[in-house]
Amino acid sequence: MMISSEEKTNMNEAQNAFLLHAAKRYIWWETTTGAMAYPQRVLAQVMNIGIWNDMCKLVELFPTQELLAVLSKAEIGQFNERSWNFWHVRLADKTPPMPKRITS
Repeated sequence: MMISSEEKTNMNEAQNAFLLHAAKRYIWWETTTGAMAYPQRVLAQVMNIGIWNDMCKLVELFPTQELLAVLSKAEIGQFNERSWNFWHVRLADKTPPMPKRITS
């Protein structure tokens, strides 16, 4: 779920500032530098457990297609059911099943 270095450089100053703020707040177990290496994980954390103001800012700063990409590349357990449903309805008006672990 890694954004390429080219995509990182395409982010504007406001997006980078938001990601830095969010990395400190929502990826507390990682250094800020470590968290910033995976911007989509930072976005996913805000989408999953973010406070309302941070989610509003996220929608303002990042295009819908980028947020949909975060959802489409979500790892198992990265979203709770409530957040998964909210963001799919908000961005795509349809909700696919959540990613699930396949057990044998």
